[in-house]
Amino acid sequence: MLGGSGMDKGALFTVTALSSAFTCIVMGLIANYPIASAPTLGLNAFFTYTVCLGMHVKWQTALAAVLVASILFILLTVFKIREMIIDAIPADIKYAISAGIGLFIAFIGLQGGKLIQNSDSTLVTIGSLNNPAVWITIFGLLVTVFLMIAKVPGAIFIGMILAAIFGIVIGQIPMPKGVISAVPSITPTFGQAIFHIGDINTMQMWVVVFTFLLVTFFDTTGTLIGLVQQAGLMKDNKMPRAGQALAADSSGMLVGSVLGTSPVGAFVESSSGIAVGGRTGLTAVWVGIFFLISTIFSPILSVFTTQVTAPALIIVGVLMAENLAHVHWTDLEIAIPAFLIVVGMPLTYSISDGLAWGIIAYPISMIAAKKFKQITPMMWILFIVFIIYFAVLNIK
Repeated sequence: MLGGSGMDKGALFTVTALSSAFTCIVMGLIANYPIASAPTLGLNAFFTYTVCLGMHVKWQTALAAVLVASILFILLTVFKIREMIIDAIPADIKYAISAGIGLFIAFIGLQGGKLIQNSDSTLVTIGSLNNPAVWITIFGLLVTVFLMIAKVPGAIFIGMILAAIFGIVIGQIPMPKGVISAVPSITPTFGQAIFHIGDINTMQMWVVVFTFLLVTFFDTTGTLIGLVQQAGLMKDNKMPRAGQALAADSSGMLVGSVLGTSPVGAFVESSSGIAVGGRTGLTAVWVGIFFLISTIFSPILSVFTTQVTAPALIIVGVLMAENLAHVHWTDLEIAIPAFLIVVGMPLTYSISDGLAWGIIAYPISMIAAKKFKQITPMMWILFIVFIIYFAVLNIK
């Protein structure tokens, strides 16, 4: 996706691994959370298709915008603004965020696995069984479901391995050409953000900077809340070691911009590791180590197509939907914003947009319920920020 901006794809392959590894290892060692990070796909698309191709901005200048946004991101973390926001969000909304992320990644799995596809009349529809790729997803899903219910350790991982083998057997996944390859150089992208930081000198580029900042801010904050909630690590509706986790996240964005990639942030697929028992930073550290190892195994990684990984995402979505049980659905003032978050994330294909729906609805529903005093100042601030986000900085 980033290669479409004109950046060297070989360098991007290596930079993705390095920036992800750095952030994962820092997250594990400093914050002790089982949460992994990588360049986020939504911002990859914004970087390439909106900024570089749509606005005709050079990719070097776009990287400089990411660097400036990452510096602002770190300042927000240092002054504990992100931590204040996480603590201020009500428990029911936190549960809704986690469940919404679950439905979102299940939707990604269903789409990537071709079990659902685009439709001009209904937006989405069921995938065609005449497509052999669908059978890889179905096979992997059936195997994984059976192993999960049978409580077989490593069920999700085993399911992916067997699905990949099945895809090779039926001729839908080509055999990898070798196992090990040389690691591509990062010279084409390294340091370009620093060299072009002077290009951030127009109102248009500052809008780009703040869009990177806002979307990354709320995407990663929502993701962190959802994953920590899923892991059962929230204490009294607060996220322990939040400062360390947020520092790891924001520093990863800075390092990634210097190496040469779009904003790095916590990714929702971390939930698959949590689902099979990951509860400490050791999980994130190992993910980081495997990112480094993967740089020489690019040929063999090609067998893990979206159809192979789709069952894992669908199953994790099921597990995260458990959080719906903790939302007070009989209280409409809670149920409505929670519902908007849960359906908003998959239907807008954005964690931050879905979160915005619920946060905007929350004060309105609470006022209608005559619970004005329960609305904290931070929730009012978020209400205003998200209205500005949609009115002025909406990237759609």
